[in-house]
Amino acid sequence: MNTKKYCSAVIPAAGTGIRMGTKTKKQFLKLGEKEIIAYTIQKFEQCNQVDEIVLVTARDTMDLLTNIVKREGFQKVSAIVEGGKERQNSVYEGICAVSERAEIITVHDGVRPFVKVEDIAKTIITAQQKGACVLGVKAKDTVKICNAENQIVTTPERNFVWYIQTPQTFQKELLIKAFERAEKENFIGTDESVLVERDGTTVFVVEGSYENIKITTPDDIIIGEAYLKKEREKMH
Repeated sequence: MNTKKYCSAVIPAAGTGIRMGTKTKKQFLKLGEKEIIAYTIQKFEQCNQVDEIVLVTARDTMDLLTNIVKREGFQKVSAIVEGGKERQNSVYEGICAVSERAEIITVHDGVRPFVKVEDIAKTIITAQQKGACVLGVKAKDTVKICNAENQIVTTPERNFVWYIQTPQTFQKELLIKAFERAEKENFIGTDESVLVERDGTTVFVVEGSYENIKITTPDDIIIGEAYLKKEREKMH
């Protein structure tokens, strides 16, 4: 019996990339011969669980992103919409543009090009079963909780500490309800799962890969080049 639900991927690529220190926005910087965003979209294009892709970008990069989609021949991109002031606003614009058929929405950073296709699929399958889940990796380092004066308050047990990544995947109605509540209460969260958690939904973590880095600084480009080389060697 096929229980697969229609899944829409929302990929925000509207960031300014101040920390990168380049004129070109980070999602449009090249890794090898292609833009970072092109590799990211490709992973969702390749994932059988994903039915459509909605891209969100700034007004001044709409044409650039449209040209990349055409050049790469991406078939699943159904819309390219303009982002908002904060990442949260941009993601919401993307959510509003998904197909009416969507039952599952997966949100992924445009600057995480090394996500594994099977990890995207794992989050979608988990969200179908459990409602809400995020991709993450276990902390390798000891984490300290500090106060405003940088004094250590507590040390959580490392086995329970996860670094959270994207995609973050949810049943559509849970996600929309959480976004609408955050909007009403003027709450801005650092990711989608925070909004869903504060709305009372349990969010599960699916273990991903340490390679699923977010490219935000020049050092990340160097690491990205190494991962790209590794991916290519696997293919040959």
